[in-house]
Amino acid sequence: MPDNQDSKSKEFIEYLESKKPEIDKIIEKYLPRKATQEWLKFVFGDPRYTYSPDAADAVFMKPIWNFIDRGGKRWRPVLFLLIVEAVGGDLEKVQDIVMIPEIIHNGSIIVDDIEDMGELRRNEPCLHKVFGVDVAINAGNFMYFYPLLALIKNKDNFTCVILQKAYETYAQEMINIHLGQGTDIFWHNGKAVNIEEDEYLQMCAYKTGCLSRMSAKLAVILSGGSDQVVEAAGRVAETMGVAFQIQDDILDIISEGEERDKFGKVFGNDIKEGKRTLMVIHTLKKASDEDKARLIGILDKHTDDIKEKEEAIAIIKKYGSVEYAQTKAKEIMGDAWQEAEKLLPESPAKKRLEEFVNFLITRKI
Repeated sequence: MPDNQDSKSKEFIEYLESKKPEIDKIIEKYLPRKATQEWLKFVFGDPRYTYSPDAADAVFMKPIWNFIDRGGKRWRPVLFLLIVEAVGGDLEKVQDIVMIPEIIHNGSIIVDDIEDMGELRRNEPCLHKVFGVDVAINAGNFMYFYPLLALIKNKDNFTCVILQKAYETYAQEMINIHLGQGTDIFWHNGKAVNIEEDEYLQMCAYKTGCLSRMSAKLAVILSGGSDQVVEAAGRVAETMGVAFQIQDDILDIISEGEERDKFGKVFGNDIKEGKRTLMVIHTLKKASDEDKARLIGILDKHTDDIKEKEEAIAIIKKYGSVEYAQTKAKEIMGDAWQEAEKLLPESPAKKRLEEFVNFLITRKI
């Protein structure tokens, strides 16, 4: 990547970092670091008998904040804020909604790591390794529904029509994310022989793209935008999620040294999990029968052997599949941005969104 692109990526990372305190403050407003009777009543209503703050601390506050405090880019809530600004929405009125995509995203990772039997996340043991599978599943599922409080507690800020659209968007995307994850599970369990590129892109659109799409659509809906802008913003945000996933897959096998440490995952984890990434799909279409059989054999073995991982990666690189995936990410992102760009008025937020688009397809961490 050219030096000037490195500089732009660094600047955007710094921008994301600058937004973290603001986003985390909003999350803490709804999920304090210690459970109290007041918080329990705020969330669950008056008890018929009495609540146990100690239990809430153990199963919610401690594991969830352990995970959130590890880092993460917070790019989905930042996307929400930028789109609100770009369409002329009232940031003060909608700011609490930023917790929705971020909390759901973290919950989905917690559950995903259990399903994938993951070991490392954000340079620390996966949450189920620290707190147990039972606590991690419960916390992850709680994080799918809990963010609705941001809409419930701010309902007086919006009309019934807008709230209905917001709830429908939330529900539909939560349905979508499970098809995306389920498809990915089906594939990396070796249940499919031939996977088409468009099938992979659709899987990403739901597994990774739906939360960015939710962010964008909620931003426009709650800002009173038209259905046309809602759909256009949703499409570009979905594509940002797809491009993010493609780049994540690439980084899983090419990150080295300090960049690998910052990536925060076990090297070659997608190989171990048997993931059918875009690079793998491309390789299987181009490879010799011998290389194809060997790559499938390693993927279906779910190996943790470093030499076998490196062998699989060498086969993928041999057929130019890394470069193909990089080109594809840039192509789909460019097409989506052209559509949305026409509907957004010129503004600093629009310029920042364009920087955002470029960052997602060139990032190294």
